[in-house]
Order: sequence, then C-alpha cells, then structure tokens
Amino acid sequence: MCGFLGLASPLGLDVSSELYEGLIALQHRGQDAAGILSFDGMFHLRKQNGMVRDIFRSRDMLRLRGNLAIGHVRYPTVGLGAEEDAQPFYMNFPFGIGMAHNGNLTNWVDLKANQFPQDNIPLESSCDVEAILYAFAQGLQRTLASEPIEQRIHQAVAAAFDRAKGAYSVCGILSEGVMFGFRDPTGIKPCILGRRQEKEGISWAIASESVAFDVLGFDRVRDLKNGEAVVLVPGQEPIFIQVVEHAHTPCIFELVYFSRPDSFLDEVSVYKTRRRFGEALAKQWQESGAPIPDVVIPIPDSARDAALNMAEVMGVPYREGFTKNRYIGRTFIMPNQEARQRSIRRKLNPIPLEFEGKNVLLVDDSIVRGNTSRKIIEIARRAGASKVYFASTSPPLTSPCPYGIDMATEKDFVARGKTVEQVRLEIGADYLAYLEIDRLIACGKAGNPEIQNFCTGCFTGKYPTADAAEHLEALSAERASARN
Repeated sequence: MCGFLGLASPLGLDVSSELYEGLIALQHRGQDAAGILSFDGMFHLRKQNGMVRDIFRSRDMLRLRGNLAIGHVRYPTVGLGAEEDAQPFYMNFPFGIGMAHNGNLTNWVDLKANQFPQDNIPLESSCDVEAILYAFAQGLQRTLASEPIEQRIHQAVAAAFDRAKGAYSVCGILSEGVMFGFRDPTGIKPCILGRRQEKEGISWAIASESVAFDVLGFDRVRDLKNGEAVVLVPGQEPIFIQVVEHAHTPCIFELVYFSRPDSFLDEVSVYKTRRRFGEALAKQWQESGAPIPDVVIPIPDSARDAALNMAEVMGVPYREGFTKNRYIGRTFIMPNQEARQRSIRRKLNPIPLEFEGKNVLLVDDSIVRGNTSRKIIEIARRAGASKVYFASTSPPLTSPCPYGIDMATEKDFVARGKTVEQVRLEIGADYLAYLEIDRLIACGKAGNPEIQNFCTGCFTGKYPTADAAEHLEALSAERASARN
C-alpha cells in the first residue's frame, strides 16, 4: 500500500512544489521512501528512503522542472526496502515513460525470476512497478506513433493487465507530453481524478486518495472505474478508456484503516463510513448483552470517528484517554514487530483521570497480531482502569493480503484458528467484540449503493482475483524475508 499523485498543468507552469505539498497530505500511506519525477522535455528525478519533508530541499525543487510530474510515498510489502526500490521509475528507450503505483503484483516473483529473464530483461529492483512499466512499454511498442493516443494507451494498458496480475493503480508520464492513469481490472486499489481551472487553462491530477486534491484546490471529478484508463493532455478534456470489464471489488480495509477520514473513495466518505461502523458496532454490542462501560475511549486516530458514534448510540460518555505523539509514525506500517512494540508506548500516553476507577471501552479499527492491543490494554490498567473492554470496528483478521497491505503471514494473526474468547484471553481484555462482517459490508455499501462487493480477503480468505491464493505463499515468504 503506497500513495501517489500526478499533476498535469498547462505548458509554462512548474508543478513540483505543489506535488510536494500533495505528498505531505499522503504521507500516512507510506513512510519508507518518497520521490518526485518531473518532465519538461527531459525527466528529472529525486527519490530516496525517508519522509517527504526530509528528502526534498530547495535545490531539488528548482531542478524538478516541468508542467508534468508524478510523486510517490512508499510503504514496502516486497523486497528489502532498498533505496533503488523507491518510486517513481522511468525509462528513456524505446519510449520515455515514467510511472508510480499503489498495490501489489501477485505474480511478481514469477515475473522477476522467470518471465522477464526469458525476454532478456533484467529487473534491477525489488519493486513490482518496474514490471508494470516494462509490460506497459512492451504493449506500447506494438503500436504505431501515428495512431491516436487513446488507441496506443489502450494497447499498452491491456498488455500491462495481461502480464502483471494483482491489484494496483498507476499514474504515469509519456515523454510526448501526456499523463495517464489506470486502475486494476477488479478496482481493488483506488485511483481518483481531479480538476482545477487555471488562468492558463485546465490542470488535471490523479491520486490514490482524494485528500491530496483538497490541499491543492482541485475539484474531485470521479474515480476511475475498474479496468479503466485515462489520458490527460494538459488544457484538454480527459479521454477515458475502458480496457477490460470485471466485477468491481474495492478494498474495504481502505475504509477501515488506511485512508484519511477526509477522503472519498468510490464516492464513499471515509469519515461517514467510520461513523457508521461505530453505530453498527454499538447496536451489535447492545444486542449481545455486553457489559455497558462507564466511558468510551478511542485508540487514535483511525478509530476516533467510530468510537464517537458508538458512545452516542450507547448513551455513554466519550473521552479522549490517550495523548498521541505526532512524531511517531503509523505503527501498523512499521517494518517489523520489534519496531512496532518500541513505538507503541512512546506513541500513546494515557490520561489517568479518564481511566481511574472506571470500566473503559477501548475502540480500535482492527486487531492484527494482538501485541499492540495487549500493550494498550496494559497501559489502560496501569492508568487505573477497573475493567478494560475492547471493541474492533472490523471483523477478525485471519488471512494475509496479497494486494499490498503487509498485515502478517498466516501464523501471525492472533485471531486465526481462535474463538473470540481465546483472543480476549490472549490480549488480556475483560470483554472483546468484533464488528460482524455483514454489518461491516453494509456500512460500506451505504455510502455508494452501486458497489456490489468489496474485497474482504483479509477477513474471509476469499480473494477476488483467481491467482491470489496460488502466489500468496511466495509473496508472504518474500515479505517475511524483507522484515527479517
């Protein structure tokens, strides 16, 4: 799971400084590396491991000239996270193409070890966007320069879909002065188009999350459909190309955890969906006869909106019981469990007045390995809580994600093969509840009734792409190796 942003403005405008601001807004999607690739007749690239604010200096921004630029923040799921894995990537021959992506290829290991070596193409990184880039270029090479740009892009994207399997959304630049984007055939990963009127003409933006548009003053136009591509010529209207037709199954974990609450994905408000999660969980809690707490306290930040609604429905006071250190990164996307454990106590400090002598209900978005939940419950008890109840606004996570969320391998999930009672004992809670999956899905669909299905593979072990299970073992092994 990563974040990208592409900007295409009329000739004469340099967009990299704005792209930098947009990447800051997307930093929550990846804290491992960042990069910007601009184009003004030549490609200019700056990328490095680290946070956006630490990578780019004034001299970099002066060098990153051009009215076309793409940027990326990386969260590693395969490979060693080496500096050469940072995005964007580009090539100058036989075409000038730059590319960044969000997602994961389920056949990445096969592509790198077998398919591309058979074509005498040595991949130089452990980043799977390199495979998409070459597959796209191979498709483009089979077209004629005299053909309309939409036909050429259609051929190139079809070649990428045919060879690079999995879930991904892409933004890129062609050296003929065109920006493009496309979304995987099942629409698992988000890809959103934005528009802004300039005095020089129209600027376009492509992003993996709409919050970047808010920061830069772009209007959200629409999400790309699954299997759809878009061609953006600065100053002109976009050209949409439906490359393949499949069932649309966006990732529901984007709504649960990964996206910022002020974003919209597939016309669904992340904020309102999380409020619905809280309402549904409160009703489920009451229907089950669970103990009524004295206070509801969220685990900041992604559970805050759900916890607020949960408290309102239950008629229980809502309190902020933890102060969060904003200078600690998101523990979920840290590279290994040791780093997560070191960070959680530094990240959350309790306010004892909200815990002393009370039966508290802690609300979190999910429980993955259980170690973080156990640690937070210990912190609550040391702060004086009489009883600590725990609620997850998503169902038990039991299966790894082959599509770019580095949750865990099968053996790491605390809920896998266990009852809710066994998990409760494992994390040390006095009561534990998970939001039921039917209620979770209903909350997501309420934001956009046109969505028929979500990808819920991390909860069910059932994946929307046919080859996911076949390649999951190899991908899990590579992720585990990278963490070690």
